[in-house]
Amino acid sequence: MSDSSKLTLIKELIESAQAGLQSAKQLLTEMGATSSGTGKKKAYSKLAAKIETGNEIEEDNIVEGVFNGETMSDKKGKEYPVPANYASKSKLIPGDVLKLTINPDGSFLYKQIGPTERKRVIGILTYEDGQYKVIANGKAYKVLLASVTYFKGEVGDKITLIIPEHKESQWGAIENVLPKDDGELILE
Repeated sequence: MSDSSKLTLIKELIESAQAGLQSAKQLLTEMGATSSGTGKKKAYSKLAAKIETGNEIEEDNIVEGVFNGETMSDKKGKEYPVPANYASKSKLIPGDVLKLTINPDGSFLYKQIGPTERKRVIGILTYEDGQYKVIANGKAYKVLLASVTYFKGEVGDKITLIIPEHKESQWGAIENVLPKDDGELILE
């Protein structure tokens, strides 16, 4: 292994260790501030309450809400399951506004109607506590398993991640897995 390869590996190990510490700090903060998770649920409900539509929706089978990383929260705080494959394929991130049509047969049809502002970061894919995460800018962002499997991601891969531009988020959407070159990651 060349010296530059060793330096790259050392850098990745340090970033992973820092990300692990950051994740631990984040978990402690969450446990102290919102141990039941209701704080975040209320925050997305408040965002959903601010949704303004061009015309009032009078149909009982249409609901608008805000994506929180896993589900959609409506104005009243009710959560609706968003299929992971749809969220992954559509590259949904927390803050995106969705419209849900509940069909007469009970099936759900989602449509993204208001994407939140986005930015891209590059990080390393990790797996801890039963959850895939991307470590970028010293923070661990959760990602959907459906995205990891779709892009055939592996722990240690370099990932392009989409996150909200102006809001703090625990979640991100995988945009791409960056290619490897002869077993080494291509570094910029």
